[in-house]
Amino acid sequence: MSVHKIATPVKDLELVRVRREQIVNAATMLFLKKGYHRTTTREIARESGLGTGTLYEYIGSKEDILLLVCDMIHSQVEAKLHATTPSGMTMAEAFPGLLKNFFHAIDDVQDLVVLIYQETRSLPKDYMRAVLAREQGISNYFAKLLQRGIDDGSFTLAPDLVMLMAHNITVLGQMWAFRRWSIHRSYTLDTFTDTQTSLIMRELCSAT
Repeated sequence: MSVHKIATPVKDLELVRVRREQIVNAATMLFLKKGYHRTTTREIARESGLGTGTLYEYIGSKEDILLLVCDMIHSQVEAKLHATTPSGMTMAEAFPGLLKNFFHAIDDVQDLVVLIYQETRSLPKDYMRAVLAREQGISNYFAKLLQRGIDDGSFTLAPDLVMLMAHNITVLGQMWAFRRWSIHRSYTLDTFTDTQTSLIMRELCSAT
């Protein structure tokens, strides 16, 4: 289920984009403050500056809003990931910077990352599949980079472990959000990033 398939009678696509952005911004603030289940669509409409009737011209349900919020969060992380395209370097040279981008992207939206995992269980199955597909996309991104490193000879990772390592990197980044109640007491983001990067690079470049 793509967010683009959420039904709306409004034909002006730019207006749909603007209004849904208003709705998402309002909903995100309320979900973080009150939680998804305790937030009503009436409150979202009021916070977004729209009437309840107008709100329903752009979404069909509160589940639609949650899907849009998840899409926004993933888009922000993906934008940070793709902000730097390595050029003229081996993947071993470029990868630490790409990992740093990812860890900092998670830091920027850590509250929202936690929100996704707390609340998406409330989504219908087709919506849940869409959210999980975006999650998988992050791991797929790292899998492609890892394969490039194998191809250019700078990574010694066994090909059959590429996807597992990609998932591992994704989870390590998200750990900064999920385990923040403990990790943030002892480590700065820079220390966390440097340590995790060192561990990952040691595994990727170790002799087989």
